[in-house]
Amino acid sequence: MSTAAIIVALFSFVLAALLALLMIPVLVWLERRGAGLIQDRLGPNRTNVGGFRLGGVVQSFADVVKLVLKEEYYPSHIKMGKWLYMLAPAITFAAALLAFMVIPFADNIVIDGESLRVQALPVEYGILWFLAIGSVGIIGIIVGGWLSHNKYSLLGAVRAGSQMIGYELPLGLSVIAMVITYNTIDFNVMVQWQSTTVFGFLPAWGVVVQPLAAVIFIIAMFAETNRAPFSVAEGESEIVAGFMTEYTAMKFAMYFMGEYVAMNTASAIIITMFFGGYQLPWVSTGYLLEHFSVFAIVMMPLLPVLVFLVIRWMRKNNRVRATVATDGGRLFETKVLSIALIVMTVVIEAILIYLSLLPVGALATTIAVTVFQIAIFVVKLMIFNLFFILVRWTLPRFRYDQVQRLGWYYLLPLSLINIFITALIVVGVS
Repeated sequence: MSTAAIIVALFSFVLAALLALLMIPVLVWLERRGAGLIQDRLGPNRTNVGGFRLGGVVQSFADVVKLVLKEEYYPSHIKMGKWLYMLAPAITFAAALLAFMVIPFADNIVIDGESLRVQALPVEYGILWFLAIGSVGIIGIIVGGWLSHNKYSLLGAVRAGSQMIGYELPLGLSVIAMVITYNTIDFNVMVQWQSTTVFGFLPAWGVVVQPLAAVIFIIAMFAETNRAPFSVAEGESEIVAGFMTEYTAMKFAMYFMGEYVAMNTASAIIITMFFGGYQLPWVSTGYLLEHFSVFAIVMMPLLPVLVFLVIRWMRKNNRVRATVATDGGRLFETKVLSIALIVMTVVIEAILIYLSLLPVGALATTIAVTVFQIAIFVVKLMIFNLFFILVRWTLPRFRYDQVQRLGWYYLLPLSLINIFITALIVVGVS
């Protein structure tokens, strides 16, 4: 293995770990702030380190410290299988994390004639890996609820298992429709396919060429993550906390973090299969490499405008309450963050000027295109995570029987019809 291959592999693995793990406190913060916005309240905004609140993000890290230091509690009635009881949350967390590792964050980067994948696990069977590993997470839920020897926990585990049977078939059938359309099981090839157009002007995103499969897949992914309106396995108003009722401290945290990693993974899969992945509409990687100087020139004025709006929002946010006027710590935080953003903007602007002057095919340009595509992927990822959060705090939870009815009576027939129509179109076009 060449040095470049080792560097790209390490970079991809570290990036995947950061996007999966460091995204957890950010998503928790977004969840709380989003809930506060929808419910007309502020959300977390008090916890700080040296006066720095970071808009409430510090509260998420404080929760981590609390859960790490909290006393571990083991129900006295758990005699046999205690090790499996402790392992169950880790199974759910690890399954969601491993499913994220096959997502391509950018197109293959070519260094010295060698094409290298920007994936933590550089495999060509990404969709099969996701279907196999993603389904393992339910084992941790069922085992945890069963070994808790608690009626509420057992009910939650049974609900989770039966819900999986209801949504896995439509999920798999919608994936089959996309495999027929793309003629591949490689995530990266799927994204490359979506860089073309349909009817000469529409981006060939999966949601455009397969809208029904996109809707079915997104609904199934909500059920896959056990998030509202499909959170029947937890059902606080009916079964306390469902399969998590007997779990405390870090064991509870593993289930809790597993939900957010699963949500992050679901968002990544959705944008990869249906929303162009790391690609901009109508812009392929080859076109970006040939005209990156133009993109660099276009981004130069846009970046300062974006930073200006962010700084203005921070200052406006600090004037929401009259009492904030006397809060010197918050004003100091805003000033420091503003200076940091301005310095970063100046550095990035200097890099963009340098890149715009380089010839086509330079290594620095190739690396810049990869970084640019990673940034596009992260922006899309955050948008869909926000979508998951808004849906949770907007729609009420389905009843248990409604989930089964939706999966078996509606999603399954629609997914079968969609496969039939897809096969007819593909055969007719070819």
